[in-house]
Amino acid sequence: MDIRWISTTPESRWEQRTAAPSDSAPNLELTGAVAQSIEGFGGCFNEMGWDALAVLDQAQREEALKALFGPGEGCRFTMGRVPIGASDFALKWYSHNETDGDYAMEHFSIARDREYLLPYIKAAMEHRPELWLFASPWSPPTWMKTRRVFNYGVLRWEPEVLEALALYFLKFVQSYRAEGVNVRQIHVQNEPSADQKFPSCRWTGARLRDFIRDYLGPLFESEQPDCKPWLGTINGGDYDEFVLTALADEKARGYIGGVGLQWGGKGIIQRAHAAWPSMPLMQTENECGDGRNTWDYAHYVFTLLWHYLSNGANAYCYWNMALPLGGESTWGWPQNSMICVDRENRRVIYNPEFYVMRHFSQFTRPGARRLELAGPWAGNAVAFANPDGGVVVTAANALDRPRALALQVGGDRVALQSEPRSFNTVVFPPGAILL
Repeated sequence: MDIRWISTTPESRWEQRTAAPSDSAPNLELTGAVAQSIEGFGGCFNEMGWDALAVLDQAQREEALKALFGPGEGCRFTMGRVPIGASDFALKWYSHNETDGDYAMEHFSIARDREYLLPYIKAAMEHRPELWLFASPWSPPTWMKTRRVFNYGVLRWEPEVLEALALYFLKFVQSYRAEGVNVRQIHVQNEPSADQKFPSCRWTGARLRDFIRDYLGPLFESEQPDCKPWLGTINGGDYDEFVLTALADEKARGYIGGVGLQWGGKGIIQRAHAAWPSMPLMQTENECGDGRNTWDYAHYVFTLLWHYLSNGANAYCYWNMALPLGGESTWGWPQNSMICVDRENRRVIYNPEFYVMRHFSQFTRPGARRLELAGPWAGNAVAFANPDGGVVVTAANALDRPRALALQVGGDRVALQSEPRSFNTVVFPPGAILL
């Protein structure tokens, strides 16, 4: 059987190695239990990312986009996130309608997105035509808020404002669809429990529930039923405040396509999956680091992937796929990225987290099912069965010494010696197991 083993270490990235047949007792094996289906892996499109990629010549830019989205040997991302208006990695703050009192959205416009976000997305779609997106605002239009600024504040809780915000979301989806870009999900608010110096807006769980139940859900069911409102992107609070409050309301739950979780939301996912096992869950924003892109932080990102996927997440979304070298936002926070662009020397740097994501995303197809694992390696590994019966096992050795892995999949048992501080993926060909 043609079994592939790919290893990435601090010294050697994406090395093809040989996993030998083994007769020793396994220390990692499938339990036979099949868990959630996987919708995909992806990253967020932000203005600063396209601004960085734009300094490269076309061949370099295409190589980077191919490494993220292409069908070959890169990450093979199939989905992504797009901000509705300015994110904290926009080049300036904006919304799609700053005309005070325009409840009918007559002045709604995505003109700015045609300069940065849509070229970025369409360049990705050259490599992944079926790419789909989920979208969320960091702030609604300022005239809808108390205070009337992009940062801080809350939504004015008035019927005409709520109707206008629902229409604002609908106009966004329809405008992007007119550009040939498929937005499949609307997450009501990025980080609703955070009051930030960058674009933000605080919501309670009860207000998210009521807005989806009484305004957003009915409008989208009537006008855009193939795009679902999501309860996201939840970044903190607790399970009862947000998830239970919204999903316990039967009418609201009928409109909610899933729950999006990030940052502090990692403490909610286990309870959400236990209580609502059929409700789709998504990790919506990988934690961002400090711009140093260290190997240690890459191992931390592996633990995030392990945690979300092992607790029921159907999809995982990286944050900034590309940033200038140093990764500093317009408001002064350096953050990690999968790719850095060295503007001065016009070169592309693939950071450790690029390889972490690639170890998961290159071989795991949409529609794959997660497989439960047992053995001493189970806390450091995640396994998937692709629709064709092929099996993908991704494991990390975070120790400063080699660690032996004896892996049992179906009737096949292989042994490999994982290098210190390494990421490893073992790929079994189609038909390795029958689901």
